[in-house]
Amino acid sequence: MKLCVFDFDSTLMDGETIDFLAAPLGLKDKVAEITEMAMRGELDFFESLITRVKLLEGLEVEQVKRICQNLPFMPGAKETVEELKKRGYKVVVFSGGFRCATSYAREVLGLDADFSNILHSKDGYLTGLVGGEMMFDFSKGDMLERLQRLLGISKEDTVAVGDGANDRSMFKYAGKRVAFCAKDILKREANIIIEKRDLREILNYID
Repeated sequence: MKLCVFDFDSTLMDGETIDFLAAPLGLKDKVAEITEMAMRGELDFFESLITRVKLLEGLEVEQVKRICQNLPFMPGAKETVEELKKRGYKVVVFSGGFRCATSYAREVLGLDADFSNILHSKDGYLTGLVGGEMMFDFSKGDMLERLQRLLGISKEDTVAVGDGANDRSMFKYAGKRVAFCAKDILKREANIIIEKRDLREILNYID
């Protein structure tokens, strides 16, 4: 058995979920600026996440659901997942974003599992609070190590694919470290760099 772990935002999905959610509130540019700084490693991920989610307070849950079920996938996402599974990989997504998006993507793309955060809501509206498995800079690496131990999969049989600073922690546990259209901070720690916005490019580097 082999394992391939993808980041979600700007990797499996073409964009940032939280930026799409901020748009109806007129806050897309403000949130996107914070997101960009966090992905470049200029802000602590936890602090940036808390700050951005607070700005979503008052957004209707039904609207969140509609947005998350209409996010654009990266070109080649479905084909890449299907091919990896044919090659014997378990394919998982780790996201510092939100379950409302990753669980839908799991079903559409045929992923084996998704690990992400949950937007808290009350009386049908977001409260501006968030909790979950992927809140910190170290979260993805921590979860990857535990998943490897559970499944009995080695570092050599693990592929990690991401684009931003909070994906660095995964690279420590992956034999193949793919920086996909990534920020410089992640490219420096990758052994595979892909600049073309088509996930099928990854298949050229994977057994």
